[in-house]
Amino acid sequence: MDFSIALILAQDGITTGAVYAMLAVGLVLVFAVTRVIFIPQGELVAYGALTIAAMQSGQRPATGWLLLAMGVAVFTIDVWQFVARRGDAVSPKVLAQSALTNLIWPAVVLAAIQLLPLQQIGLAGQIALTLAVVAPLGPMLYRLAFEPLAHASVLVLLIVSVAAHFVMLGLGLVMFGAEGVRSAAFSEARFAVGPLTLTGQGLSVIAASIVIMAALSVFFGNTVAGKALRATAVNRLGASLVGIEVARSGRLAFLLAGVIGAFSGILIGPITTLYYDSGFLIGLKGFVGAIIGGLASYPVAAGGALLVGLLEAYASFEASAYKEVLVFTLIVPVLVWRSFTSHTLLEDDES
Repeated sequence: MDFSIALILAQDGITTGAVYAMLAVGLVLVFAVTRVIFIPQGELVAYGALTIAAMQSGQRPATGWLLLAMGVAVFTIDVWQFVARRGDAVSPKVLAQSALTNLIWPAVVLAAIQLLPLQQIGLAGQIALTLAVVAPLGPMLYRLAFEPLAHASVLVLLIVSVAAHFVMLGLGLVMFGAEGVRSAAFSEARFAVGPLTLTGQGLSVIAASIVIMAALSVFFGNTVAGKALRATAVNRLGASLVGIEVARSGRLAFLLAGVIGAFSGILIGPITTLYYDSGFLIGLKGFVGAIIGGLASYPVAAGGALLVGLLEAYASFEASAYKEVLVFTLIVPVLVWRSFTSHTLLEDDES
């Protein structure tokens, strides 16, 4: 390996690491607010990539039907709670909002997928429609699988997360099939900088990741909803005592994770061929970054994910057969180090 090859590998590592960084931030956010290790975020990555690829190939992705089905299930739960508890748990206003978000929105999105000429709406339209159909799957999954067990232990929530992963994996196979696809690149431009050849696609991925990170920083620091999420992450019980709706914070955290997952799939789709089950490994690499950050620190998690991307790039050159092993082995010294430096125990309650 000479210096020019090292630079090229660093470029590839930073590009993929930027995507892993977004996933790591999403995992840290969800865990901090809800104590859920969101394994199915990898499936949202795959859904995002495969949905936009299907649109670009002239197909009508079945994720619209999945969105409608999950929306109907969530609305049915709200109606049952309204009838069974006579409005104590769900007020008529909340029921109307549920109908808007879980019935009307999915129906509109599904109609757009079925009626619009998807190949002719342009890349921006395809990205917007992909986000509109995949991102809401996050909060709907929270409502169906995790919110009923919000007070359960972390271990129980992890088991449910694994089960949700396998369900979404099977649905991905049914909706998209076993064939791999690659979406169209954002840009075909190329720029020569010394020994490097920078691609417009790679620069687009890095720029989009930076914009997403900056937007999240502004959201957490300058909006009421963002501050409510931060408060819930620090202390769920204390947040509820001061009037913050913890359940709504959980839904918002999963919505942001859904947006991050879907957008990550859109970004990584033109870089590599993706299959229905590719999201698991991608999400797992984001999880390694999140573990480096202790499932608590956003900057450290993002930095750890960049390290994962660089390690993967160099390992693919020196020992391609063992690159996955080397990447996931990185988590071992981190866990050992944290076991000696951390003196607190993970509590299963909300204190």
